[in-house]
Amino acid sequence: MRENATSAATGKKVALGVSGGIAAYKAVEVLRGLQRAGCEVRVAMTRRACEFVQPLTFRALSGAHVIVDDYAPDNPDPIAHITFSQSVDLLLVAPATANLLAKFANGIADDFLSSTYLASTAPVMVAPAMNTRMWEHPSTRRNLKLLEQDGVRVLSPEAGEMACKTIGPGRLSEPDRIVAAALELLSGSSNLPLQDLAAENILITAGATREEIDPVRFISNRSSGRMGFAIAEAAQKRGARVTVVAGATTVEAPPGVNIVRAVSADEMYQAVQREISSASVFIGAAAVADYRPTKRAQKKIKKNFGSLTLELERTTDILKEVSDKRKDGLIVVGFAAETENVLENARSKLQAKDLDAIVANDVGRSDAGFDTDNNSITIIRRGLEMVELPLMSKFEAANMLLDEIAQIRKNRSSLTAHQQK
Repeated sequence: MRENATSAATGKKVALGVSGGIAAYKAVEVLRGLQRAGCEVRVAMTRRACEFVQPLTFRALSGAHVIVDDYAPDNPDPIAHITFSQSVDLLLVAPATANLLAKFANGIADDFLSSTYLASTAPVMVAPAMNTRMWEHPSTRRNLKLLEQDGVRVLSPEAGEMACKTIGPGRLSEPDRIVAAALELLSGSSNLPLQDLAAENILITAGATREEIDPVRFISNRSSGRMGFAIAEAAQKRGARVTVVAGATTVEAPPGVNIVRAVSADEMYQAVQREISSASVFIGAAAVADYRPTKRAQKKIKKNFGSLTLELERTTDILKEVSDKRKDGLIVVGFAAETENVLENARSKLQAKDLDAIVANDVGRSDAGFDTDNNSITIIRRGLEMVELPLMSKFEAANMLLDEIAQIRKNRSSLTAHQQK
């Protein structure tokens, strides 16, 4: 596919925009990568970008005038923002700062690059780079959502340590990944992930809870956390801000996702209560214990008797609590882990807890369910026919679930817009 994309990109004209961040130096490698693929590249820079990399560097490599200010005396084209943007096959901005994304999203044209964006008739792709907190800020999420609605392709940043020593999502994608994505877009076969969840703040529960009997024993289950973490990873790749309240898990959490640890059902309930106010979507994928011992022994229980009787009490139903107390706009999705009458029990749970959707999960199968890499689920949305999925990886299943959540949000937005007319 990449060889075909490279061949199709030969002779294509690319406008490379560079905005002012420490990652601006990587744009040099992006330029060279595009040239090696046979593209003709011209460069535009913001004033702040010039503080990190001099225009002369790009001019020497591209062989063309680098535009910073189309009113500058040395600019050979007095209407460069028109000819520059409307004579190319792709406008690529790497890095794209939070400030530049805000300008693009809101139609502000106060410099050459933002004016070029408004005048562009070519496809647009941006590769954001910024501090983690800036990337996760609600205003940035809104701007990304607006850009996605306008048809801009967003190559999400990667997680890792940045120049400010922050560790998390926000680091510019590696130049070869940016180049590959640009070539795919130029060839008309782009597989860039959608950023359709950029406006969402998703709270997920994952893994198993443990209800202590004594200091060494507990009641639990076989949940590994794989499905919850797969949803978190997929949601993050689609632009969402993600928090996972995780119980006991046997797999590593995806990088860049905010993880809140909780051991018992009560600890998980308290953590969800703290996080839910900022969430727009809640997905209860954890296997929360339904019962806990009424009393916890302070010392290890000895084998002095032939049998042991435990008195159990119900734990708080986290999913129902969230659904009952939901604020306007919150989407609530649950999981039904069943071994018999799977669909019937899932539908009953959907109605009883007033959920927007539920995932029916047959955990009695040996090839799917708890502690496996694959899953075979059925998604049931309120008032709609169910979506039955074949056996697939949990990451693929996660994306299918997120597709349904995106559709729920779209339907709600359309209904709200209709009611406001």
